[in-house]
Amino acid sequence: MTLPEITEMFSTDEKCRELLERLRWPNGPECPRCHTQKVVRLVTSDKLLYCAECDYQFTVTSGTIFHDSHLPLSKWFMVTLLLCEARKGISANQIKRTVGMSYKTAWYLCHRIRAAMKEADQPMLDGTVEMDETYVGGKLHGSQRKPGFGDNTKQIVIGIRQRDGDLRFFHATDVKQGTVAKYIRENISEDVDVLVTDEHPVYPYAIAEAGVAQGKHKRIQHKAKIYVQGEVHTNTVENAFSLLKRGIIGTWHRISAKHLAAYLDEMTFRFNRRKNANLFLDTLRHMITAPVLTFEKLTA
Repeated sequence: MTLPEITEMFSTDEKCRELLERLRWPNGPECPRCHTQKVVRLVTSDKLLYCAECDYQFTVTSGTIFHDSHLPLSKWFMVTLLLCEARKGISANQIKRTVGMSYKTAWYLCHRIRAAMKEADQPMLDGTVEMDETYVGGKLHGSQRKPGFGDNTKQIVIGIRQRDGDLRFFHATDVKQGTVAKYIRENISEDVDVLVTDEHPVYPYAIAEAGVAQGKHKRIQHKAKIYVQGEVHTNTVENAFSLLKRGIIGTWHRISAKHLAAYLDEMTFRFNRRKNANLFLDTLRHMITAPVLTFEKLTA
């Protein structure tokens, strides 16, 4: 969908709520407390629903990412489209200027949408899988120790990508054996065909600890300036790293370590659905089922 289509189709709060109700309750309104369908619409307000079973009044946005928002739903829809269609992301300042709102509102709004983009249940990656790590957060000065140690402020991002499949980004505390093994164990099937990494010395030990057969591990020697050996390379996951860094440098400019994971969730959500023609509706579907994110919790 395009921005003109969004502004025309969902110009009023009623039209937006109608779509959200269809996405949240395909079989008709349901009480979010007792899950009964004995629900009636109150005559005093079209948006208010009433459950006779548990004596509860609610709306389609109750208990969702939209909960307790005073922003018009039409603006929610515009920002959602801008966020999910921007290949390298969009900043809160840009949202502020484009849609028309305060920076605080734009920042909170973007983070609530990102929270809905967090994937809860993800299938194990199989086939040919690439794994690599990168570092974000400014230049490395000579006096600083390696990332993950001492006073270094650079943040570690571990990337795992299945060829012709999904991408996963993780904000890691270090690249030690136990940490890397944990990400392998939680995301890569033991029956993976090939697991490709660079020559970092931690990978053989971490892969063995995770239970993946060493014979399935292939390494590419970047230090020897070898980047491709037939099907053995990490270019696929490194392309995703490049897109992430372009987003940080060119769009967001500065990301705090506290919220880095949220930006990684946004990037992977959008990347894995880049060929989805219904990306906007898919994003709304996640938003209408995601739990409430309060400003106090976000800034705690």
